[in-house]
Amino acid sequence: MRRRLLLTAVLVGAILPFLPLLLWSFAERWFYPALFPEGWGLRAWSYLVDTAGRQIIDGLVASFTLALATTALSLLLGIPAGRALGLYDFAGKRLLSLLLLLPIIVPPLAVAMGLHRWFLQLGLAETFFGVVLIHLSVCLPYTIFVLQGVFRDYNPDFEAQARSLGAGPLAVFWRVTLPLTLPGIAVAALFSFLLSWSQYLSTLIIGGGRTLTLPILLFALIDSGDRPVAAAVSLLFVLPALLALLAGAQALGRGNIEGVR
Repeated sequence: MRRRLLLTAVLVGAILPFLPLLLWSFAERWFYPALFPEGWGLRAWSYLVDTAGRQIIDGLVASFTLALATTALSLLLGIPAGRALGLYDFAGKRLLSLLLLLPIIVPPLAVAMGLHRWFLQLGLAETFFGVVLIHLSVCLPYTIFVLQGVFRDYNPDFEAQARSLGAGPLAVFWRVTLPLTLPGIAVAALFSFLLSWSQYLSTLIIGGGRTLTLPILLFALIDSGDRPVAAAVSLLFVLPALLALLAGAQALGRGNIEGVR
């Protein structure tokens, strides 16, 4: 009973801030000091479906593709880096950790503007891969630090036992390393996906307006002053991230239950 109450409180706390957006998306007239809209309608949703439907779908596809590509690259680089930082002590470890913190400490605008010049020289500006790389500069440090904590409590003796029984490197990873670190990898992947999904400034600077993700479309609608349409797009923007969080929490909870069994 207590667990259900806690879960209900968490869900209410997570969903309640989005209630004004839901009200705005169906509002026709809503002026101060009215607590609720004075007129209701489907104009905002009709605009998204009839007028801007194709553009919104393209923005969703672009955001999903960028977030998935960034997450995959972040895990590909972050797993070995997090393992090295978590399991081993070596010269320059503290300096490396500090360097990994720089993209987080330095303002995103400074990072994007600094890398933009390099990307222009390398021909990566206004390209999909260039946008993935700028997203990676933000996501990779979080992935590495999450996995560093995971591997700090990891016992590599299990891998040694598997190798002594004849398991190869790939079998050791799939049958030993991955199952034992999967909850931490899921958390790192979730962090990376959500960070990439919400990037606006870096996408705009490096993408040069050619990569139109949902955050870029959302900011354009907010600047237009059409609050109902902006609220409807905001809900579309939040929904995939919320579903990813719920799916990740459910997977982690199921993994913990199976581990206890």
